[in-house]
Amino acid sequence: MTQAAKKQPLAGRGRPSQSERRPLPARLSIASLMDERGAFKVDDVAEAFSMSKAQLAETAGLAREVFQKASRRDSPKAQSRVREMVEIISLVQAWAGGPAQAMAWYRAEPIPAFGGRTAEALVKSGQAGAVRDYIDHLATGGYA
Repeated sequence: MTQAAKKQPLAGRGRPSQSERRPLPARLSIASLMDERGAFKVDDVAEAFSMSKAQLAETAGLAREVFQKASRRDSPKAQSRVREMVEIISLVQAWAGGPAQAMAWYRAEPIPAFGGRTAEALVKSGQAGAVRDYIDHLATGGYA
């Protein structure tokens, strides 16, 4: 390895390590993850949740390689799935304790009203609207 390569920060040589990543903000802003056209910036969404693009795709219910080409990344289906995921996480982050905890809830917490399925599983099966309705119901004082 050359001396220049040794001195180059790790962030410039590929994906940053866990210790080099920016910590999640106390409150995730949807607008900060979108470009001027209103499309989600996949790289920013993945970075916000400390995921690779392949992990983000799987979490949103898409094929692992969908974010590798701009044409597929910007497709209506891909953008819709990312939007649904980010909107749901944004809705629950206040009572979950922040964006990281909201992502953990999204991926792992079984929802009794949906037969123990997680929000992630419901979004993957096209039921994001039902999850948003459920969260709105809880926010207005309804029972889980």
